[in-house]
Amino acid sequence: MRALYRYTPLAGLLAAALNLSGCGEQLASAHAQAPGGMPPPEVSIVTAAPERLTLTDELPGRLEATRVAEVRARAAGIVTKRAFREGSEVKAGELLFRIDPAPFEAAVSSAQAALARAEANYSQASTTAQRYKPLVETNAISKQEYDTALATQKQAAADVQAAKAALVTARLNLGYATVNAPISGRIGRALVTEGALVGQGTATPLATIQQLDPIYVNITQSASEALKLRRAMSAGQLQKAGKDEAKVTIVLEDGEAYPQAGKLLFSDQTVDPSTGAITLRALVPNPDRFLLPGMYVRTRVEQAVRENAITLPQQAVQRTPKGASVMVVGADNKVTPLPVKADTALGNKWVISEGLKGGERVIVEGFQKAQPGTVVKAVPWKQTGAPAPAQPTAQPAVPQGGQQQSAQTK
Repeated sequence: MRALYRYTPLAGLLAAALNLSGCGEQLASAHAQAPGGMPPPEVSIVTAAPERLTLTDELPGRLEATRVAEVRARAAGIVTKRAFREGSEVKAGELLFRIDPAPFEAAVSSAQAALARAEANYSQASTTAQRYKPLVETNAISKQEYDTALATQKQAAADVQAAKAALVTARLNLGYATVNAPISGRIGRALVTEGALVGQGTATPLATIQQLDPIYVNITQSASEALKLRRAMSAGQLQKAGKDEAKVTIVLEDGEAYPQAGKLLFSDQTVDPSTGAITLRALVPNPDRFLLPGMYVRTRVEQAVRENAITLPQQAVQRTPKGASVMVVGADNKVTPLPVKADTALGNKWVISEGLKGGERVIVEGFQKAQPGTVVKAVPWKQTGAPAPAQPTAQPAVPQGGQQQSAQTK
């Protein structure tokens, strides 16, 4: 009895081990008898399709008034009146300042008197010359006396012309006592006040008028980028955006685009030797006077058009030290890597310049399931929420000078 009691626990452990071993064999047998393999993994794809793109360069720019007039005192005197409100809109010819006109009125009166005296002398000299003419013909007077009378007449005529010119000058100075706006625009602060003595020796600045609608934006572009663009156009890879189609969009400091689009006027043909850049000028509507001269802005300038361009979401392009590539699903649903060239950014997309012809099914999501040679199930890619960010290895292409080139769909 004691021996049986001693070996009973050992027998129980052996029985439990045998039971567990039997269960494992049953599970293995069950797995071995499971039906065929897993279904093919699902990936999201987009179909590459050619489209017409307008290439846009984002460049720095500075705003400048289209017309600037520095109002100055052209007559010397005391300012007696300021007739405008600082910071307001003024019209061409509108009264701005009035300078004490009394000295100029007196000068006009004096010039008028001098003209009258000169005209009287001319009349007397003319009468004398007419009287001497028949007398010299009869030798009643000497020829020298007649010549003297004619010279006196001509001198008197010249005095009349000089007096008339002096009268015109006096009237001009009287007109300068009234300072009017030379152009229409917004006037700044007054640089003088009533009682100020102006115009002594130099033309004293009184105020500045700037025409702000429309307004210029002077844009700077590196000469290397301009040369690259022209070479691409010469090679037929790009087309000109066109004189009437070249559009300029201003991006403000907060990142928002100004609602009024401008147009490109011209591109300078001279390179600044100190910066190695060229200047482009655009004209932008500014009806609300929101844009002010001197502001620094970013501009998006349409400069060229690329026909039959192909774009892909940035996450579809994978970058390695060997270059960029995409994963393509073939007609047999097998995955194949394909090298491409993607060097131009379009928002959250890449512009594919080489490697794709159109019609290829490119994987956008599901790379971890799509190894080369794998059979996959392709479904259309649907973008949800905010634009998908680029892969960590896909860096935006930034040309020299820190100017990022992008493009937009036409």
